[in-house]
Amino acid sequence: MENDVDKNNLLKEFYIPSYIFEPESPVEHVPQMPSCPVIVFINTKSGGQLGHNLIVTYRNLLNHAQVFDLLQEAPDKVLRKLYSSLERHKRDGDNLASEIYRRLRLIVAGGDGTAGWLLGVVSDLKLAHPPPVATVPLGTGNNLTYSFGWGKRNPGTDNDSVISFLQLVREAKEMNIDSWHIVMRMESPKGYPCDPIAPSDLPYSLHAFRRVPKTDPQDMEYSCTFRGGFWNYFSMGMDAQVSYAFHSERKLHPEKFKNQLSNQCRNNI
Repeated sequence: MENDVDKNNLLKEFYIPSYIFEPESPVEHVPQMPSCPVIVFINTKSGGQLGHNLIVTYRNLLNHAQVFDLLQEAPDKVLRKLYSSLERHKRDGDNLASEIYRRLRLIVAGGDGTAGWLLGVVSDLKLAHPPPVATVPLGTGNNLTYSFGWGKRNPGTDNDSVISFLQLVREAKEMNIDSWHIVMRMESPKGYPCDPIAPSDLPYSLHAFRRVPKTDPQDMEYSCTFRGGFWNYFSMGMDAQVSYAFHSERKLHPEKFKNQLSNQCRNNI
């Protein structure tokens, strides 16, 4: 019983009430100011399908409203809505909203692509006080996660494992990370209209698209321009082709990719 009380008190350090996310919800009195309020984003297809178990655990431990499935809700829309709500409550004199804004940390569970996606969203928001991002190694390679000390192996999904990770997030020191932006011009067949590509068909790092201006002297050779950002690496050529083939196969047949080790073997064949 004592142990359960200690866990409940610990989890209050990460809690964000529902009214912060839902304007129609009544303002909730929170007796304990959270020292490390978190928003959790989980790619439920990552980690050999461990993401499904992980999101259930996070939602059981925290407020359901502060845990998001990236397959159902895009992080840019979630964060724009959240920061708009925080600003509104701050103007109304809500001290809790002010502290959440100041102390907020993000958790993203997924592979390198998922982590890069969220980092790109935070960068694009151009916030005066951007929240630090902790990464749960739920992908195949997890190179970005490993570089920042969060480990490389897929995590446990039980209550104790998640609580241990939350404690690490609370105690973690902030570190800066370099980012790069890339512009790619793609040659297309003559007469091709170069209509915008659906976001679902683009990698998350290439989150922008525009036509090449007609005044551009290279317009005769190139027709489509893609712009985006990346953090740890950007691949072109054979290794990119192998990775893309792996991604496409996993998208079509997720049931075949339930083990991190076998996924790594497939990706390296």
